Amino acid sequence: MMRINLLPHRETRRKQQQQQFAIALGLVAAVGAVVAYGVYFLLGQQYDGHVSGNKYLTEEIATLDKEIAEINRLKEQTSSLLARKQVVETLQSNRSDTVHLLDQLVRQLPDGMYLRTVRQQGSKVAINGVTQSQARVSTLMRNLESSQKLGNPALVEIKALSQGATRANEFTMNVQIVRTKAEKG
Repeated sequence: MMRINLLPHRETRRKQQQQQFAIALGLVAAVGAVVAYGVYFLLGQQYDGHVSGNKYLTEEIATLDKEIAEINRLKEQTSSLLARKQVVETLQSNRSDTVHLLDQLVRQLPDGMYLRTVRQQGSKVAINGVTQSQARVSTLMRNLESSQKLGNPALVEIKALSQGATRANEFTMNVQIVRTKAEKG
């Protein structure tokens, strides 16, 4: 029998397998490096996209904050102008109050009575006058109660007063100016 030595063949085959393994390992490492670089590149692109998106959002938020501040300033101006308008409308609607007040006082004042002072503060009017008798003050109060422009008369005080030989009474009363709904708003 012939003996054939297969050891060199095995050794050659082993070297060939080692070379193939080294080549495969190199290819896998190269493919791994390419994949890693691709993943790094894609993640870098996504990160840059997020950074640019955040920068854009920050700029837009700053722009919107400026617009909100401008809107708030305009709202304040609007409310200020509306308040001024309301004051002007109130003054416009109340401008004839004095004329109506004096007209009603003259119409409702009974004979034997005269007024010393009439003071208006808002819708409240303080009246101070002199009368011959206390009954005339009651008549004045009834007349003011039935008036369309004046109401809620309230007597503050009546005191006896001597004017020479005649006796008189000094009185103080408060009355409200009645505003209709058209005059109020």
